[in-house]
Amino acid sequence: MNYNIIKSFALAAFCVTAISCNSDKKTESTETQGEKKIGVTIMAATSKDVEQTDVFTGTVEGFNTNNISPQSPGRIERIFVEVGDHVGRGQKLAQMEATNLTQAKLQMENNLLEFERTKQLYDIGGASQSEYDTRKMAYEVSKTTYENLSSNTYLISPISGVVTARNYDAGDMYSGAQPLYTVEQIRPVKIKVNMPESLYGKIKKGQSVKVTLDVYGDEIFEGKVYLVYPSLTAASRTFPVEVTIANGNERVRPGMFARVTFSRGFEHNIVVPDVSVVKQMGSGDHYVYTVVDDKVVFNKVKLGKLSGTEYEIKSGLNEGDMVIVEGQNRVVNGQQVNAKEGAPASFTPDNLVEKTK
Repeated sequence: MNYNIIKSFALAAFCVTAISCNSDKKTESTETQGEKKIGVTIMAATSKDVEQTDVFTGTVEGFNTNNISPQSPGRIERIFVEVGDHVGRGQKLAQMEATNLTQAKLQMENNLLEFERTKQLYDIGGASQSEYDTRKMAYEVSKTTYENLSSNTYLISPISGVVTARNYDAGDMYSGAQPLYTVEQIRPVKIKVNMPESLYGKIKKGQSVKVTLDVYGDEIFEGKVYLVYPSLTAASRTFPVEVTIANGNERVRPGMFARVTFSRGFEHNIVVPDVSVVKQMGSGDHYVYTVVDDKVVFNKVKLGKLSGTEYEIKSGLNEGDMVIVEGQNRVVNGQQVNAKEGAPASFTPDNLVEKTK
């Protein structure tokens, strides 16, 4: 056989072999790429009735606070109650030096005696109208003086409450720099919060609210809106609202830090597991990744309330969208994935449907 013919046959056989090998490599590469599809876990987005709430902070105050002091400086003779004592309305708290009171009482009694004598004479024509009027006025003036000194000699509590401050001791000279006592009414207590202009008209007197106190953790105390101020603060565009807690057991005390939750009713919105929400680095944007026809789609969303392990979605998703709940940190927009349905291990959906009674 001719050498050139043999060479041609050998070259043809080599080409066929090379093409076959190249085809096998392409097939193998395609299969490998298919095997390298990232696996993700997906869940269908659902919708529920979600309570719309706003939370504001404030400090607990006594419902009424009275700073009690004598009208004029003087020596404190006796102290009857201490800080922390419960006092009733009209109860004596302290006694000031009574010298002036004693003198005023004697003057009043003497003027009363003179007035009664003049009255007897006046009734039988033995005294003039002018004398009668003079004695009567002298008695009434001395009586007023005595009553005024009496109320400032014996300091009386005008409310029922708890003594929260005592700034002087028995024997001290009261100078007027500080009140002698502070008494606060703590049944009920109140919390003042400042609310934004956007909520004006949505908060009503008598509305129920929920209050938590840092000292008691997640324990909820029931409160009510007691007062909605009729005007806004121009500088901050806020308006004050006062909330009261009945506080029958007196566990809530003035000075405690409080969080007050106001409810604006319920809205039917989409909810997804919190782990499915991804925050974009360097911005305040949030995304939820979904799978459509085995491809990843990035959805920019507006978040609502976080309750337990579920986020409320205000916009950006539809009910039934297949949301990636595991593996979203390993995918890019438009990427092909292998998706399986399931739920993250930490997911424990709250019952957001049940409304507060």
